Amino acid sequence: MKPEAFFHLMSGCVRFWVLVGEQPVGASIRKETLHYRYHPHGANDDPLATYMAHADEIDAVVRRRLASGSREPVMLRDHDMA
Repeated sequence: MKPEAFFHLMSGCVRFWVLVGEQPVGASIRKETLHYRYHPHGANDDPLATYMAHADEIDAVVRRRLASGSREPVMLRDHDMA
C-alpha cells in the first residue's frame, strides 16, 4: 500500500508515491508543471485534483525516470512531461 498524494504548500509541489513492484517510491511535481501541461489556459486550477486526474500518465513518467537511472525521490520537471 502506498501513502496518499498531497499538496505540500511550502514547496508548491504535489508529493506522491508510485508502486514499483511492491515498493512505494516517492516523487513530486510542481504545481506550475501540472498547470502548464494540463491547464495552460485555465486559472486557479487545483494541483492535487490535476495530479489525481492524470495519475496514471504521471506515474508512468516516474517509472521511466527510474528505469533510466533516477533515484528516489523523483522530481518531475517540465521536460519530463513533454
